[in-house]
Amino acid sequence: MKEPVLEGMAQTDADRPAPVLRAGNTNCGGCGMSVGLNMLSRAVGDRPVQLAIPACCGIVTAGPYPCSAYGAPVVATTFASSSAVATGLAHAARINGEPTRAICWAGDGGTYDIGLATLSASAERNEDILYICYDNEIYGNTGGQRSSATPLGSTTTTTPFGKQIPKKDIVGIMAAHRIPYAATVSLAHPEDALRKLRYALDVRGFRFIHMLAPCPTGWKSEPSEGIELVRLAVRSGLFAVYEVFDGARYEINIQPEMSSQALDAYLAGQGRFRNAGASLDAIRTGIDASWKSLRRRAGDHG
Repeated sequence: MKEPVLEGMAQTDADRPAPVLRAGNTNCGGCGMSVGLNMLSRAVGDRPVQLAIPACCGIVTAGPYPCSAYGAPVVATTFASSSAVATGLAHAARINGEPTRAICWAGDGGTYDIGLATLSASAERNEDILYICYDNEIYGNTGGQRSSATPLGSTTTTTPFGKQIPKKDIVGIMAAHRIPYAATVSLAHPEDALRKLRYALDVRGFRFIHMLAPCPTGWKSEPSEGIELVRLAVRSGLFAVYEVFDGARYEINIQPEMSSQALDAYLAGQGRFRNAGASLDAIRTGIDASWKSLRRRAGDHG
């Protein structure tokens, strides 16, 4: 049976562009970051890209020098400087008249926390870079400590009894910079994800993509169930799928069921929420409040 050709991809192995993530990498089984990189490969197609990757699981992916598991040029940066480095790559491409697109690929620790200053500075200047945060809600590469992306009630190596502070609204922060485009991406909804990634690759100015990326090691979940967990997060309303244009126009892409059963299944499927019982009411209240705010911004007052 002939393998179907994906839209935007070359039809022969000889002509097909190198994937952003090559086979044989050392990423963990069930890694949401790997799924995200494969989606990025499909979105990139034959566009020339360069990646700036800070200290995170994503830079360990490359493997030992001089080999690389990436099929695109990569600059390894410090935690705090990926946006600044990507800015340099974008300016160099522009000066040289090259169509190369500069992409930051960073985890939540290098985005929400350590890299926030340079991220904000690049967004404020509207630098021509695409910043993608694969959010596994912990410092996955350094032992699974909490970050400001860690959700309420989740246990980590530094919150053994469950985090008592809600997750930071990083997309709201980026939208407040009035950047051309900001969006959330669900790995369980590939058509919507590919549309957003392709749009973000083509538009000019600063673009920000937030991607929920399951981490079986840190989430204490089954590697085979990561995509289903993302689907449950969307169904329950815990992970909102939407996009923001110019910091002003909000569009909700997937209406959630707001299902209590989906939320219960999401929490039960991860050992990190084993102590979340006391936080359950607060989690539900937080979901309702977040959606009330999002629908107001999107002009949906129903």
